[in-house]
Amino acid sequence: MFSLLLTPYILISLISIPSWIQVLLSIVMGIGLAGIGMNVMHDGNHGSFSNKKWINRLMGGSIYLLAGNRYNWQVQHNVLHHTYTNIIGHDEDLDAGRVIRFTKEAKWEKFHKFQHYYSIFLYGLLTFNWAITTDFLQMKRYLKRKLSYGEAKSPAFQWTTLVITKVIYFSIWLVLPMVLGVDWWLVLLGFVVMHYTAGLILSVVFQLAHVVEDTVNPIPDDNGEIENTWAIHQLFTTANFAPKNWIVNYYTGGLNHQIEHHIFPNISHVHYNKIAEIVKQTAAECNLPYHEFKTTRSAIASHFKHLRELGRKPQLA
Repeated sequence: MFSLLLTPYILISLISIPSWIQVLLSIVMGIGLAGIGMNVMHDGNHGSFSNKKWINRLMGGSIYLLAGNRYNWQVQHNVLHHTYTNIIGHDEDLDAGRVIRFTKEAKWEKFHKFQHYYSIFLYGLLTFNWAITTDFLQMKRYLKRKLSYGEAKSPAFQWTTLVITKVIYFSIWLVLPMVLGVDWWLVLLGFVVMHYTAGLILSVVFQLAHVVEDTVNPIPDDNGEIENTWAIHQLFTTANFAPKNWIVNYYTGGLNHQIEHHIFPNISHVHYNKIAEIVKQTAAECNLPYHEFKTTRSAIASHFKHLRELGRKPQLA
């Protein structure tokens, strides 16, 4: 995955290459960037990439290659998403502002009638948002709420880390290639293509795991509690796709086995295939759901069909 990202970057920076080839290489970089996010960074920040903490920390640090921030990602993903999966107002993966309506409880707007058409174009903006706005807004919000994953660091440390890593990030991906002689417009175009490709892949994989026809969005009662226990809740809110496709398994770092990942987030994804057989059998024995799409194509179809349904004007009760 790292070679898919770094090899094209080196070639573009050091060798005179036709512009159209640079664009194609930027797409390859985006594929590599997304692969690192799913296959390396994700397991590293869950502490499941290795049994050695320093390796997990190193691999988890690859979040900075995606223009993200370790602290923000661990709070949003490990704390909020894994604890409050698909619960509105808590799981920020469901928060798309007013642009996309991911749940029946979200306010309906007229333009949502077309969201199953335009949403795919917005998905590619994911890592752009990390780079420019999301990290700053999240850090302000999380520090104010005193949220953390593991040992809490001081706000000064977190803000300093954020600013320094952003400066380094833009220096490497934008400034350095220009200094080495690449035309500025090609650098910017390549940067946009790379991030859009990565953002599109990451967003689609995330949506197929939780925003499909059969998954639910539980609503807490007046006491802030939901009906099911945590593990059962994961079965109702999560879905697998293409579990037998070794290419998908490899490239997504097992994120197509989202059910197993949510129940056992600290186990390496290389074990998900075997664990899945046990989880599926147990779910059947306990009369619990086990949402699974045999192919990626069927999961994608379910996602956009679900968006189309959510885009229809709600009927008054």
